[in-house]
Amino acid sequence: MRSLAALLILASALAGCSLVPERSGRQASAPRSADSRAIAAPMRSADRACMADLGGSGARFSPLPDRYDGNGCTNLGTVQLIALSSDDGELALSNLGAVTCPVSQAFAGWARFGVDRAARQILGAKLVRIETYGSYNCRNVAGTSRRSAHATASAIDISGFVLADGRRVSVLDDWNGGSAAEREFLRVVQSSACRRFGTVLGPDYNSAHRNHFHLEGVAEGKSFCR
Repeated sequence: MRSLAALLILASALAGCSLVPERSGRQASAPRSADSRAIAAPMRSADRACMADLGGSGARFSPLPDRYDGNGCTNLGTVQLIALSSDDGELALSNLGAVTCPVSQAFAGWARFGVDRAARQILGAKLVRIETYGSYNCRNVAGTSRRSAHATASAIDISGFVLADGRRVSVLDDWNGGSAAEREFLRVVQSSACRRFGTVLGPDYNSAHRNHFHLEGVAEGKSFCR
């Protein structure tokens, strides 16, 4: 009976711990409002499972504490992504803050199977870095009173891609102005994103997205790709 009790105590202690070790490279989060508060609480089981899967994909990241910034802006179950995995190496990331774990999982799969492989097949060079305009931002959807998915760290804005041969393929410059291969590449990677994310917006959606792809997590089973 004593050994059984000891095992139960150990299991209870482990339940409050992350399955993914914290790693170096934490990035400072967005400035906090007056009522911003970080919550020191045991990690939810769904977040533990997600982060274990994310680590299994080869991604390097740091789990971040839950945070409530007020006015509908939160960081819950988020990570700071440091690098993602390709078939034979790492993919660097730029300008990226907190991202929810499910969106990070979709991003990791898209980067490896949708972007890097398309770069090799269409452009003849592997991907080495994905450039972004960021993720978490406590703001509304432009022109509305509705909170953006960025306000819950559930979206990433992708601005460009850097290849091993030094080329940079930019959404702004190359969606319409690039070579035929670069234009094809950008349309292929946007199409592949539509199979992994709930909402994908690009240059054909409106002028506000002329310079980036907006990749947003699945919400209530709804999807939109434009």
